[in-house]
Amino acid sequence: MIRKVNKTAIGAFVVGALVLLMIAIVVFGSGELFKRTNKFILYFDGSVKGLSIGAPVTFRGVNIGTVKDISLIYDSKAGTVLLPVIVEIEQGRIKGTPSFRDLGGDKKMIALGLRAKLEIQSFLTGQLMISFDFYPDQPAKLRSILKQYPELPTLPTSPDIFDIMNEIPIKDIAKNLDDTSKGINKLVNSSEIPRSLYDLQNTLQETTQAMHSVSLLAEYLEQHPESLLKGKVGK
Repeated sequence: MIRKVNKTAIGAFVVGALVLLMIAIVVFGSGELFKRTNKFILYFDGSVKGLSIGAPVTFRGVNIGTVKDISLIYDSKAGTVLLPVIVEIEQGRIKGTPSFRDLGGDKKMIALGLRAKLEIQSFLTGQLMISFDFYPDQPAKLRSILKQYPELPTLPTSPDIFDIMNEIPIKDIAKNLDDTSKGINKLVNSSEIPRSLYDLQNTLQETTQAMHSVSLLAEYLEQHPESLLKGKVGK
């Protein structure tokens, strides 16, 4: 006896297959599935005002990762509050160097002077980013508090960063932009604009007619050069 096909089950199977296909397209298309990343922890002593999750992590100006998490932790030994920042770095972004994955073990790049510091990402918004470079003259200060991720040393945050951001006249810049926008709006909506455009159109038409007349005269003289010698031009 032939069993009757369950149309509902078939429909559910088809829908599920389409959903899985769409997820696969998104994952494979973005390349996230094959992107190899490693997370590291950085400790900053001072303020990280302006640093946000998703901020870029760069090495000499080249983007190598992003900030994944920012939190607070109390260091009972030092009696201070530290700001651990978790960063995610793509392994393949730096070619021909020891893998970032091995930094927590052999410390090769740390020994070469690899350090992280805060830098200004945007003067207008006051956003910060994390920048890596080699500073072999700067000591590698490691906190070794959280063991979840390998730790990379940081440099003290320069107070000049916050001084610069505080000195930027954000309100004045915004006011100037607003005044400029109002001026352009007033000019565009001015009643004089249509009249000026009309006058310009008439001038262009008259210029075009004059050039056409000159062209006809030049063509006539080219075909009848004797008329110029006989004083018959224009007759």
